[in-house]
Amino acid sequence: MEIKRCSWVGSDPLYIEYHDREWGKPLHDDRMLFEMLILEGMQAGLSWITVLRKRESFRQAFDNFDPEKIANYGEDKIAELMGNSSIIRNERKIRAAVQNARAFLAVEKEFGSFDRFIWGFVDYAPMVNSPKTEKDVPANTPLSDKISKELKKRGFKFVGTTIVYSFLQAVGIVNDHVQGCFCCLKNK
Repeated sequence: MEIKRCSWVGSDPLYIEYHDREWGKPLHDDRMLFEMLILEGMQAGLSWITVLRKRESFRQAFDNFDPEKIANYGEDKIAELMGNSSIIRNERKIRAAVQNARAFLAVEKEFGSFDRFIWGFVDYAPMVNSPKTEKDVPANTPLSDKISKELKKRGFKFVGTTIVYSFLQAVGIVNDHVQGCFCCLKNK
C-alpha cells in the first residue's frame, strides 16, 4: 500500500524524510527552534530543498546553531562564512543570523526559553488546519503577521510574515498536512 503524503514532497528522499519526521511535528527544543528560524530566513527567495541539502554544512559552519557562539561572531567569522561555498553566502542573511542569535538569547532570558515565548502565541497547543489541498494552505496568516511584528520589535531580521508562517509550519506550531496525508492529524 502506497503511503500518501503532501504533494509538495515529491520523490526526493531528503524531502520525504523531512516531511515524515520533522515538518509539522511539535518542536520544543530551543536550539532546534533557533536552527529552524535561521534556516527559514536563509531560504528566503530560494527553495526549501536547497536549504535542506545544505543543512549539515550550515550546522558545521554555524557551530551547530549554538546561539551563544553565533551571537559573538565578529567580522572575521562573517568573512569566513561568506567564503564558505557549502552554505548560502548572502551577507544580509548571515548578518541576520548573528543579530537573531542575540535577539534569541534576549528572549530566552526574558521568558526562560524561546519555546515558552513562541508557543505562547498558540496557548502551547498546535493549530491543526488539515487543508483539503496545497492550494488551501496560506502563505501567511494573522498569527504569522502578529509573530513577525513581535519578532521584528525584538530585533530579529529576516522574519517577515511568510518566513514566520513557514517556520510555524516547520516546528509544528501550525500543522498544515493536507487531508489524505498520513501525517494529517485529522485523519487519525
